[in-house]
Amino acid sequence: MAGDVQAILPRWLVPVRPEGQVLEDHAVIVVDGRIEAIIGAGDVGGLYPEAHRIELPVHALIPGLINAHTHNAMSLLRGLADDLPLMTWLEDHIWPSEQRWVGPEFVRAGSELAMAEMLAGGTTCFNDNYFFPDVTAEVAREAGMRAVIGLPVISLPTAWASNEDEYFQRALEVREDLLGDPLLTTAFAPHAPYTVSDAAFTRMRELADKTGIPIHLHLLETAQEVDDSLAAHGRRPLDRLADLGLLGPSLLAVHMTQLGEDDIERIASAGVHVLHCPASNLKLASGICPVAALDSAGVNVSIGTDGAASNNTLDMFAEMRLAALLAKGASGDPEAIPAARAVSMATLNGARALGLETQVGSIEVGKSADLAAIALDRSGSLPVNSVISHLVYAVGREQVSDVWVAGQRVYEQGRMTRLDVDSIHRTAGQWAERLTAGEQK
Repeated sequence: MAGDVQAILPRWLVPVRPEGQVLEDHAVIVVDGRIEAIIGAGDVGGLYPEAHRIELPVHALIPGLINAHTHNAMSLLRGLADDLPLMTWLEDHIWPSEQRWVGPEFVRAGSELAMAEMLAGGTTCFNDNYFFPDVTAEVAREAGMRAVIGLPVISLPTAWASNEDEYFQRALEVREDLLGDPLLTTAFAPHAPYTVSDAAFTRMRELADKTGIPIHLHLLETAQEVDDSLAAHGRRPLDRLADLGLLGPSLLAVHMTQLGEDDIERIASAGVHVLHCPASNLKLASGICPVAALDSAGVNVSIGTDGAASNNTLDMFAEMRLAALLAKGASGDPEAIPAARAVSMATLNGARALGLETQVGSIEVGKSADLAAIALDRSGSLPVNSVISHLVYAVGREQVSDVWVAGQRVYEQGRMTRLDVDSIHRTAGQWAERLTAGEQK
């Protein structure tokens, strides 16, 4: 047998597909970063005698979690402006801070901090939407993390680009640089309908059709967004996007709290993916995404944390739990979004939205070995009556012990193997001093 061979032996294995299945005393055989076999633990010695055995006797092994929507660099803005409505939060605090501070150094420090947090919490892949995506991609390569790198487009000047032509030029340059990267792909990342022109949307759609990359957009986040669109365009945002040809499987729609029954049927038939960020929407009082109805209609719903400036964590376990509970409470149906579906939303559904379903999102032969091990021998997760229930309703991210991306162990027994966490924390402290001083002026 050629190549690096690992035999990962958890107490419980949660493959995600088929949904709800839990295998006991099985081994995942990883060869050169891919899953070669899933076999009985007792068969490892005979079939793979050369394998490096990794014993996880009190652990559940799951696919790496996929954070379907985040803003990595905004980790440096964590706690800077809390308990405010969205537009006040943006216009009076976040945008002024970004105008003053955002540049390659800021994005590097914030991205390193975010990736250290996510990897330690079992997240192996993220879908990012922020400026200086070339820097985010560089940090992801250093961290060994899988990512969809957002290519920002906004019809306003920023530190990244001064006009629409420059946004598109730089976007295509970043995309070209990442072509062929084994862990990094790209998506157009327009900010929102209220900050992007019709001309930019049309150009983006044409390029997306040509290149096959998705469009990652904040959409229907607040009632004010709908009112402003009616005033400015005479149409609701969804109607405007439909007229521009954007409603389809390439659209990754973030938030979607302002949906009626007809809207749900419309996006279901169009194949639009919904990226649900429950904590951020609740904290900003933006609204509640009707996840139970979307799921019943067959819409692919995945889970994201949003940025740490509005959440204030990148904790996918907390987000899974909240997504399941919120769907039950909002719909009045305790059977809405059962635990197994919440796990799918945090793994396979995210992979499907990002065009990565054939590579990650479930533990299956032929897929990349993007995995997370969770220790279940803690007071808060005993007795283990139901592994999947515990993953959603009882487990905390601090129970993640080991994480693999493409077979590389990037987090081993609670320690990063590629990132210098002490240095990342020192840099974050230095940025806190600058940002706090700036807010006080």
